[in-house]
Amino acid sequence: MAALYFDEKKCTLCGQCVEGCPFNALRLENGRIEVNAACKMCKLCIKKCPEGAVSFLEDEKRTVDKSQYTGIMVYVEMEGAGIHPVVYELIGKARELAAEVKHPVYAVCVGGDGVGAAAKKLLAYGVDKVYVYSHKALEHFRVDAYANAVADCINRVKPSVVLVGATAVGRSLAPRLATRFRTGLTADCTQLEIKENTDLVQIRPAFGGNIMAQIITPATRPQFATVRYKVMDRAQKVDDPSGEVIHCEIPERALISGIQVLETRVLEKHKGIEDEDVLVVAGKGVKAQKDLEMLERLAKALGGQLASTRPLVESGWTHYTKQIGLSGRTVKPKLIVTCGVSGAIQFTAGMNGAECIVAINTDREAPIFKIANYCIVDDLYNIIPGLLKMLEAKESEG
Repeated sequence: MAALYFDEKKCTLCGQCVEGCPFNALRLENGRIEVNAACKMCKLCIKKCPEGAVSFLEDEKRTVDKSQYTGIMVYVEMEGAGIHPVVYELIGKARELAAEVKHPVYAVCVGGDGVGAAAKKLLAYGVDKVYVYSHKALEHFRVDAYANAVADCINRVKPSVVLVGATAVGRSLAPRLATRFRTGLTADCTQLEIKENTDLVQIRPAFGGNIMAQIITPATRPQFATVRYKVMDRAQKVDDPSGEVIHCEIPERALISGIQVLETRVLEKHKGIEDEDVLVVAGKGVKAQKDLEMLERLAKALGGQLASTRPLVESGWTHYTKQIGLSGRTVKPKLIVTCGVSGAIQFTAGMNGAECIVAINTDREAPIFKIANYCIVDDLYNIIPGLLKMLEAKESEG
């Protein structure tokens, strides 16, 4: 990764590079020119400098002293007045990883006045230290100000690993942080392991889901990874929590944001497929869109929702919020019934954590049967009507 270099022997601190930067990426502070994450490497500052004090350098191979970085840190995403449920899953995985290398578990909370009360809840889940950045300017998520706060915490604590939920917020925040620390980031991990030397093994499908890639960041720290909701197991409460909440101050200049919040609205939350305990999944074996009504009835009879694979979404038969898989939602229901689903890895990566998988397919070699608990080799049109009749008769009997 390339970087700007300012030769302090040549630099007269005239400020022309600062004034000429179109991205406000340069500041004159503490008797030197500081570069922040807004730098786009456009090289205008090199052209503006009358003394030739600015140059553009390509990095040589970087290495860090890994012993200087300890702990697994979780970014705590707030959802309204509460904590996003993905955080508890990240804490569960963080505790598991930390136990293997004998590291502490940290959490960082950023938000308005109520974030401190929410942070205390995390101590019950075995977090050793919760760092809280609470300020009125942080009441609403603005990615530049939030990145400043989390970066400040990382600089203070120096964690070896930082875990972030692969939500809309997390996918915006994590890349900015990884760029600031000039380190690696693996998105949408499905598994995480750790080596004795604290290298995080970040596992995720790659090349269209044809392989499971194992990615490491051996030369830099911290190591960043985002993880989807419903992929990891939720943390369990500990019997005797002994962690502490640490309130941190952040410089006022770090709260300045280029984003202005004009209005906020609370969206009506509907129960998504990722929140259901029972799912019926329609695949390519469904012959016509009208046949989805039959599967809807089955889902309703079982007390769940209808979901689908990507081809049905692309055909316009189902909404994208109903799609399971790498490019859709990750689910972890107690029961999932797949109907005419072949079970490609792009799909199974989003549902293989289900407690019980019932698969119906005419192809006895279908990949879905390798992970299913119950396999039915038959046409769904032979199975579903009879199953529906039985369930609806049982319901009518009370």
